[in-house]
Amino acid sequence: MKAGIFLNSTSLLDESFFEKAQLFITEHNEKGAMGFVINVPFPRRFNELEEFKHSIPFPLYDGGPVDREHLYFVHQRPDLIKGGTLVKDNICVGGDFKEAVRLINNKTITEKDIKLFIGYCGWDDQELEAEVAEGSWTVSEEGKLF
Repeated sequence: MKAGIFLNSTSLLDESFFEKAQLFITEHNEKGAMGFVINVPFPRRFNELEEFKHSIPFPLYDGGPVDREHLYFVHQRPDLIKGGTLVKDNICVGGDFKEAVRLINNKTITEKDIKLFIGYCGWDDQELEAEVAEGSWTVSEEGKLF
């Protein structure tokens, strides 16, 4: 397995956090894997978070059950947002968050360029491979991130 793939949950994960979830894996190495649920909107918008109340309304996604105290983002504008980690093609994870917020607020970038997440999904080494092997996830090279 590698970064840049998509995972779709199977019926084995019904009635769990991951029921009908589609994930995008942003990191995969000898320590484990990290990714985000990309198809579950968070019930509040970006500007409804106290720290960002002066921002424009912008969708947030429920990225996963780990570290729900922080925001994460995936984008396809490395030309505008510096410091991100390239995942595949033109898609990066992270980078200059203040600049990303500025570009969202002045509408230079839109939902077609960036996704904001509360929390993430994480696995220890070989844990994700075991879940795929047991049939909890189907793996795909293709998916719709933006």
